[in-house]
Amino acid sequence: MALTPDQATVADLKPGLDKPGRPAAQGWDALWPSGVPRRGRLRVRTLTTLRWLAVAGQTITVVIVGFVMDLPVPFAACFALIALSAWLNVLVGLATSGQRLATDNEAASHIAFDILQLSGMLYLTGGILNPFSLLLIGPAVLAAASLPLRYVVALCLLAILACTALAIHAMPLPAPQAEPFDPPLTNRIGAVTARILGIAFCAGYAWQAAREAARMELALDTAHTVLAREQRLSALGALAAAAAHELGTPLATMTIVAREMAREAPPGPLREDAELLVSQAARCRDILRGLTRSPDASDAVHERMSLLQMVQEAIEPHARGPEVRVEAVVSGPPDEAPPDIWRLPEVLHALTAFVENAVDFARSEILVTARFDARHIAIEVRDDGPGFAPEVLAKLGEPYVTSRPGAEAMRSGHVGMGLGFFIAKTLLERTGAAVDFRNGRGGGAVVTARWPRAAIEAPNDPDAFSGLDETPATATQ
Repeated sequence: MALTPDQATVADLKPGLDKPGRPAAQGWDALWPSGVPRRGRLRVRTLTTLRWLAVAGQTITVVIVGFVMDLPVPFAACFALIALSAWLNVLVGLATSGQRLATDNEAASHIAFDILQLSGMLYLTGGILNPFSLLLIGPAVLAAASLPLRYVVALCLLAILACTALAIHAMPLPAPQAEPFDPPLTNRIGAVTARILGIAFCAGYAWQAAREAARMELALDTAHTVLAREQRLSALGALAAAAAHELGTPLATMTIVAREMAREAPPGPLREDAELLVSQAARCRDILRGLTRSPDASDAVHERMSLLQMVQEAIEPHARGPEVRVEAVVSGPPDEAPPDIWRLPEVLHALTAFVENAVDFARSEILVTARFDARHIAIEVRDDGPGFAPEVLAKLGEPYVTSRPGAEAMRSGHVGMGLGFFIAKTLLERTGAAVDFRNGRGGGAVVTARWPRAAIEAPNDPDAFSGLDETPATATQ
């Protein structure tokens, strides 16, 4: 259905969705950085889940050692440190969405806290002689698998310093009063050396494995991009060759007829028109010949589109559905025209997937809103259905998360495997978007994708359209 550009004031866009600035894009290929392997990033929920496991493990260990084995344990101090970890998890859960990707600084802070908290527990229970001091290797390995090198080095040094400090001074290892445990100095040196070497080697192994995985992902992405581009160029080349072959005969016929008309017509407007037909037919032949020579030439018109065109293409497969009304609105500052953006297949695929999902669950209406201001462009898909179930919302954006009962119950006939949102979210994040899933205050599901404007905006280039509207000066009306 028809879309209505509404130059309204931009609604409040959540600043929490901002991502670090990206260089201005020159085309859709520029959005796929090449040559720089991307390491895996941790979700906030992953960090908090690991901390909950540590809280449970430390609590069980303190209870068994102190009450079952009846060994002297500083219960107050130990449970205070455990409670500190639990409270941090509660605060993080209240302050941020668990499905959000943690920034490098945020992930490094979480891991540093875990190292210090575990070091405090070890200090209270024997220091480096405590067998559980091996667990200091875990945070270092996690950092090596997911963070840049400078963070890995800093966190590994923190863990090594903690091991050294625990070897120098710590409270006695819990043991029966009649059997004090005091190993010789060589045992302490061996224990701390083993822990330090374990941190260094395990972190090094994890770093190398993550680096190889990132390089493999980069290679696959590059291969996918090159393959897609070659397929497009091949299709364009075949189309240009077919067009040149099919149009060659009628152009030749028109040229012959126009030349005969020009030769037989008396001097005057009729002869000028015939000569104009000859020149324009020759121009068409030159254009087709150029297409067959260079089918990979970029199409400035095709590669860019307006926000209106983007939302129109996203809702087009479902705009005429008999059960659900799909509308779209483009809004922005009243004194500014909507920007042109690059035609990004991954963005169109993701938005179409969100609209398809909304069609399956909406009661009667879906609204797709594209908003823009001086800094950001955001697209929101909102429906009037029941919204996301709480157990699904907590994990939405991860693979194999779905609440679809089956194809027979869906308007689109789509069988849900829980991969649609995962693929769509991944594609959007690779273009620089921050994706948010939530339920609206009045009900219904809301999906928002937000970009820094420079990430997807196609800058105005007057030269890109020169020659498209040329009209010969001698043409007669």
